[in-house]
Amino acid sequence: MSTEVEINLRIPAVKDPLKNETGWPINNTDVRFSKRIRIETLPKPGDVIDLITQPDHLFQATVTRADWHEEKALFVVSCRYAKQSIPRPQYLALMADAEWTMKPLLG
Repeated sequence: MSTEVEINLRIPAVKDPLKNETGWPINNTDVRFSKRIRIETLPKPGDVIDLITQPDHLFQATVTRADWHEEKALFVVSCRYAKQSIPRPQYLALMADAEWTMKPLLG
């Protein structure tokens, strides 16, 4: 039986980030990307999970925590991109993928 979870993904900084609606470069340390997926078992901190952006960019992320979110009635799985840097085509695919939502961190 699979369970729906929300992925909360942190990606590394990129050399040439896209710009926001006001023309400023997007600082990836200030945002997270979220997407709901179905998984067979809830991952634990340290587990590596496979994720995808459209059309066909597969990548891995390391789980940092998984917490129950009462209002959403599901687990939020926080993770970080598994490698030191993200290739530009994968970064652009993530930014363009409608299934992934970029959310600013509250400051």
